[in-house]
Amino acid sequence: MPSAPRAGRSAGVHFLATPAIAAQLVQSCAIGGDDLVLEIGAGQGALTRHLAATGARVLAVERDEHFVRRLTTRFGDRSNVRVMHADARDIPLPRRRFHLVANIPYALSTSILRRVLTGHTALHRAALLVEWGFAKRICATVPGRLEQAWWAARFDLELVSRIGARHFSPPPRVDSAHLTIRRTHFPRSAERALWTVLSAAYSHPTAPAHLLFDRRALRRAGIRPAEPAGTVPPQRWAHLARDLSPGHTWPALPKRIRD
Repeated sequence: MPSAPRAGRSAGVHFLATPAIAAQLVQSCAIGGDDLVLEIGAGQGALTRHLAATGARVLAVERDEHFVRRLTTRFGDRSNVRVMHADARDIPLPRRRFHLVANIPYALSTSILRRVLTGHTALHRAALLVEWGFAKRICATVPGRLEQAWWAARFDLELVSRIGARHFSPPPRVDSAHLTIRRTHFPRSAERALWTVLSAAYSHPTAPAHLLFDRRALRRAGIRPAEPAGTVPPQRWAHLARDLSPGHTWPALPKRIRD
Protein backbone atom coordinates (compact mmCIF):
# COMPACT_ATOMS: atom_id res chain seq x y z
CA MET A 1 0.00 0.00 0.00
CA PRO A 2 1.49 3.36 -0.97
CA SER A 3 2.14 5.86 1.77
CA ALA A 4 -0.50 8.48 2.39
CA PRO A 5 0.11 11.84 0.73
CA ARG A 6 1.37 14.71 2.85
CA ALA A 7 -1.18 16.75 4.77
CA GLY A 8 -2.48 19.57 2.66
CA ARG A 9 -2.35 17.55 -0.53
CA SER A 10 -5.23 15.22 0.32
CA ALA A 11 -8.10 17.72 0.44
CA GLY A 12 -10.75 16.25 -1.85
CA VAL A 13 -8.30 13.70 -3.26
CA HIS A 14 -8.32 10.04 -2.22
CA PHE A 15 -5.55 7.89 -3.63
CA LEU A 16 -6.28 4.33 -4.65
CA ALA A 17 -4.36 2.08 -2.26
CA THR A 18 -5.28 -1.43 -3.44
CA PRO A 19 -3.25 -2.60 -6.45
CA ALA A 20 -5.74 -5.34 -7.35
CA ILE A 21 -8.49 -2.77 -7.89
CA ALA A 22 -6.19 -0.68 -10.06
CA ALA A 23 -5.48 -3.76 -12.18
CA GLN A 24 -9.19 -4.57 -12.48
CA LEU A 25 -9.99 -1.01 -13.54
CA VAL A 26 -7.39 -1.04 -16.32
CA GLN A 27 -8.40 -4.54 -17.45
CA SER A 28 -12.06 -3.49 -17.74
CA CYS A 29 -11.15 -0.83 -20.29
CA ALA A 30 -9.91 -3.43 -22.82
CA ILE A 31 -6.78 -1.49 -23.72
CA GLY A 32 -4.48 -2.70 -26.49
CA GLY A 33 -0.94 -1.82 -27.47
CA ASP A 34 -2.06 0.47 -30.28
CA ASP A 35 -4.43 2.51 -28.12
CA LEU A 36 -4.09 6.03 -26.76
CA VAL A 37 -5.02 6.31 -23.07
CA LEU A 38 -5.69 9.51 -21.18
CA GLU A 39 -5.25 9.20 -17.42
CA ILE A 40 -6.67 12.06 -15.38
CA GLY A 41 -5.19 12.80 -11.97
CA ALA A 42 -2.30 10.33 -12.12
CA GLY A 43 -1.26 11.19 -8.55
CA GLN A 44 1.20 8.61 -7.20
CA GLY A 45 0.97 6.37 -10.27
CA ALA A 46 -1.29 3.60 -8.90
CA LEU A 47 -3.10 3.33 -12.25
CA THR A 48 -0.22 4.56 -14.40
CA ARG A 49 1.84 1.48 -13.52
CA HIS A 50 -0.82 -0.87 -14.88
CA LEU A 51 -1.53 1.31 -17.90
CA ALA A 52 2.17 1.37 -18.83
CA ALA A 53 2.22 -2.42 -18.79
CA THR A 54 -0.42 -2.58 -21.55
CA GLY A 55 2.02 -1.10 -24.05
CA ALA A 56 -0.49 1.60 -24.99
CA ARG A 57 0.52 5.22 -25.35
CA VAL A 58 -0.34 6.78 -21.98
CA LEU A 59 -0.87 10.50 -21.32
CA ALA A 60 -0.74 10.81 -17.53
CA VAL A 61 -2.16 14.19 -16.51
CA GLU A 62 -1.45 15.59 -13.05
CA ARG A 63 -1.82 19.18 -11.83
CA ASP A 64 0.19 18.90 -8.59
CA GLU A 65 3.84 19.73 -9.27
CA HIS A 66 5.03 17.49 -6.43
CA PHE A 67 3.40 14.42 -7.97
CA VAL A 68 4.46 15.42 -11.47
CA ARG A 69 8.09 15.20 -10.36
CA ARG A 70 7.51 11.82 -8.73
CA LEU A 71 5.72 10.46 -11.79
CA THR A 72 8.43 11.74 -14.11
CA THR A 73 11.09 10.01 -12.03
CA ARG A 74 9.12 6.79 -11.73
CA PHE A 75 8.14 6.46 -15.40
CA GLY A 76 10.96 8.35 -17.07
CA ASP A 77 12.31 5.16 -18.61
CA ARG A 78 8.95 4.15 -20.10
CA SER A 79 8.83 5.37 -23.68
CA ASN A 80 5.07 4.84 -23.88
CA VAL A 81 4.28 7.11 -20.88
CA ARG A 82 4.16 10.89 -21.09
CA VAL A 83 3.59 12.83 -17.87
CA MET A 84 1.75 16.12 -18.38
CA HIS A 85 1.71 18.91 -15.79
CA ALA A 86 -1.77 20.28 -16.43
CA ASP A 87 -5.33 20.58 -15.16
CA ALA A 88 -7.57 17.95 -16.77
CA ARG A 89 -10.43 20.45 -16.89
CA ASP A 90 -8.48 22.62 -19.33
CA ILE A 91 -6.36 20.38 -21.53
CA PRO A 92 -7.47 19.76 -25.14
CA LEU A 93 -8.91 16.29 -25.51
CA PRO A 94 -7.26 13.96 -28.03
CA ARG A 95 -8.62 14.23 -31.56
CA ARG A 96 -7.94 10.59 -32.33
CA ARG A 97 -9.79 7.71 -30.69
CA PHE A 98 -8.81 7.41 -27.04
CA HIS A 99 -9.52 5.56 -23.83
CA LEU A 100 -9.95 7.27 -20.46
CA VAL A 101 -8.90 5.76 -17.14
CA ALA A 102 -9.06 7.75 -13.92
CA ASN A 103 -9.72 7.92 -10.21
CA ILE A 104 -11.75 11.13 -10.38
CA PRO A 105 -12.06 13.44 -7.36
CA TYR A 106 -15.71 13.48 -6.39
CA ALA A 107 -16.06 17.23 -6.89
CA LEU A 108 -14.90 16.97 -10.51
CA SER A 109 -17.02 14.00 -11.63
CA THR A 110 -19.70 16.00 -13.42
CA SER A 111 -17.31 18.44 -15.09
CA ILE A 112 -15.03 15.66 -16.36
CA LEU A 113 -17.86 13.51 -17.71
CA ARG A 114 -19.45 16.57 -19.26
CA ARG A 115 -16.21 17.19 -21.16
CA VAL A 116 -15.88 13.68 -22.54
CA LEU A 117 -19.53 12.70 -23.06
CA THR A 118 -21.48 15.82 -23.98
CA GLY A 119 -19.79 17.20 -27.07
CA HIS A 120 -18.17 15.62 -30.10
CA THR A 121 -15.22 13.84 -28.50
CA ALA A 122 -13.27 10.84 -29.69
CA LEU A 123 -13.75 8.87 -26.48
CA HIS A 124 -14.05 5.15 -27.20
CA ARG A 125 -14.04 3.51 -23.76
CA ALA A 126 -13.53 4.58 -20.16
CA ALA A 127 -12.99 2.97 -16.77
CA LEU A 128 -13.43 5.32 -13.84
CA LEU A 129 -13.60 5.44 -10.08
CA VAL A 130 -16.32 7.89 -9.04
CA GLU A 131 -18.52 8.53 -6.01
CA TRP A 132 -21.06 5.73 -5.49
CA GLY A 133 -24.16 7.91 -5.42
CA PHE A 134 -23.08 9.76 -8.56
CA ALA A 135 -22.59 6.46 -10.42
CA LYS A 136 -26.03 5.24 -9.37
CA ARG A 137 -27.67 8.43 -10.64
CA ILE A 138 -26.07 8.43 -14.08
CA CYS A 139 -26.54 4.67 -14.53
CA ALA A 140 -30.23 4.73 -13.60
CA THR A 141 -32.59 3.13 -16.10
CA VAL A 142 -34.12 6.59 -16.59
CA PRO A 143 -31.63 9.30 -15.56
CA GLY A 144 -33.10 12.25 -13.73
CA ARG A 145 -31.57 14.95 -15.93
CA LEU A 146 -31.62 15.68 -19.65
CA GLU A 147 -27.85 15.93 -19.83
CA GLN A 148 -27.44 12.50 -18.28
CA ALA A 149 -29.99 11.04 -20.69
CA TRP A 150 -27.97 12.50 -23.56
CA TRP A 151 -24.93 10.64 -22.27
CA ALA A 152 -26.82 7.37 -21.79
CA ALA A 153 -28.38 7.51 -25.27
CA ARG A 154 -24.96 7.64 -26.96
CA PHE A 155 -22.80 5.62 -24.56
CA ASP A 156 -23.26 2.45 -22.54
CA LEU A 157 -22.69 3.33 -18.89
CA GLU A 158 -22.29 0.39 -16.52
CA LEU A 159 -21.88 0.40 -12.75
CA VAL A 160 -19.53 -2.56 -12.37
CA SER A 161 -18.99 -2.74 -8.61
CA ARG A 162 -18.94 -0.89 -5.33
CA ILE A 163 -15.50 0.01 -3.98
CA GLY A 164 -15.27 0.47 -0.22
CA ALA A 165 -13.71 3.59 1.29
CA ARG A 166 -11.01 1.42 2.93
CA HIS A 167 -9.35 0.96 -0.47
CA PHE A 168 -8.33 4.63 -0.59
CA SER A 169 -5.81 6.76 1.28
CA PRO A 170 -7.01 8.82 3.00
CA PRO A 171 -10.40 7.02 3.05
CA PRO A 172 -13.35 9.14 1.91
CA ARG A 173 -16.57 9.35 3.89
CA VAL A 174 -18.53 7.39 1.29
CA ASP A 175 -17.88 4.46 -1.02
CA SER A 176 -16.82 4.71 -4.65
CA ALA A 177 -17.93 2.90 -7.78
CA HIS A 178 -16.15 1.22 -10.65
CA LEU A 179 -17.85 2.73 -13.69
CA THR A 180 -17.27 1.71 -17.30
CA ILE A 181 -18.31 3.64 -20.39
CA ARG A 182 -18.40 2.39 -23.97
CA ARG A 183 -19.31 4.37 -27.07
CA THR A 184 -22.26 2.99 -28.99
CA HIS A 185 -22.74 3.21 -32.75
CA PHE A 186 -25.24 6.05 -32.61
CA PRO A 187 -24.75 8.09 -35.84
CA ARG A 188 -23.78 11.75 -35.60
CA SER A 189 -26.23 12.43 -38.42
CA ALA A 190 -29.09 11.63 -36.01
CA GLU A 191 -27.85 13.66 -33.04
CA ARG A 192 -30.07 16.66 -33.81
CA ALA A 193 -33.09 14.40 -33.82
CA LEU A 194 -31.95 12.75 -30.59
CA TRP A 195 -31.53 16.05 -28.73
CA THR A 196 -34.95 17.22 -29.92
CA VAL A 197 -36.60 13.95 -28.86
CA LEU A 198 -34.93 13.91 -25.44
CA SER A 199 -35.70 17.58 -24.85
CA ALA A 200 -39.40 17.00 -25.56
CA ALA A 201 -39.51 13.96 -23.28
CA TYR A 202 -37.77 15.72 -20.39
CA SER A 203 -39.86 18.86 -20.81
CA HIS A 204 -43.11 16.83 -20.59
CA PRO A 205 -42.30 13.84 -18.35
CA THR A 206 -45.92 13.07 -17.39
CA ALA A 207 -47.33 13.34 -20.92
CA PRO A 208 -48.19 10.09 -22.74
CA ALA A 209 -45.57 9.46 -25.40
CA HIS A 210 -48.17 9.52 -28.19
CA LEU A 211 -48.88 13.19 -27.47
CA LEU A 212 -45.28 13.95 -28.41
CA PHE A 213 -44.54 11.51 -31.24
CA ASP A 214 -46.19 9.32 -33.86
CA ARG A 215 -47.72 6.12 -32.46
CA ARG A 216 -46.31 3.85 -35.14
CA ALA A 217 -42.81 5.23 -34.73
CA LEU A 218 -43.07 4.78 -30.97
CA ARG A 219 -44.06 1.13 -31.36
CA ARG A 220 -41.14 0.53 -33.74
CA ALA A 221 -38.84 1.90 -31.02
CA GLY A 222 -40.36 -0.36 -28.38
CA ILE A 223 -42.17 2.48 -26.61
CA ARG A 224 -45.79 2.04 -25.56
CA PRO A 225 -47.79 5.05 -26.86
CA ALA A 226 -49.57 5.51 -23.52
CA GLU A 227 -46.33 5.32 -21.54
CA PRO A 228 -45.42 8.57 -19.72
CA ALA A 229 -42.47 10.18 -21.47
CA GLY A 230 -40.57 10.43 -18.19
CA THR A 231 -40.47 6.65 -17.76
CA VAL A 232 -38.87 5.79 -21.12
CA PRO A 233 -35.15 4.83 -21.03
CA PRO A 234 -32.80 6.97 -23.15
CA GLN A 235 -31.85 4.00 -25.32
CA ARG A 236 -35.42 3.75 -26.60
CA TRP A 237 -35.51 7.45 -27.36
CA ALA A 238 -32.27 6.91 -29.28
CA HIS A 239 -33.99 4.18 -31.33
CA LEU A 240 -36.86 6.55 -32.08
CA ALA A 241 -34.49 9.36 -33.06
CA ARG A 242 -32.63 7.13 -35.51
CA ASP A 243 -35.94 6.12 -37.05
CA LEU A 244 -37.25 9.68 -37.35
CA SER A 245 -34.02 11.41 -38.34
CA PRO A 246 -34.01 10.83 -42.14
CA GLY A 247 -36.18 13.09 -44.22
CA HIS A 248 -36.76 15.74 -41.53
CA THR A 249 -35.16 19.06 -40.72
CA TRP A 250 -34.15 19.21 -37.07
CA PRO A 251 -33.15 22.21 -34.93
CA ALA A 252 -29.42 22.80 -34.48
CA LEU A 253 -27.76 21.39 -31.42
CA PRO A 254 -27.15 23.87 -28.59
CA LYS A 255 -23.67 25.38 -28.57
CA ARG A 256 -22.71 23.50 -25.40
CA ILE A 257 -23.49 20.24 -27.18
CA ARG A 258 -21.76 21.12 -30.44
CA ASP A 259 -18.59 22.15 -28.58
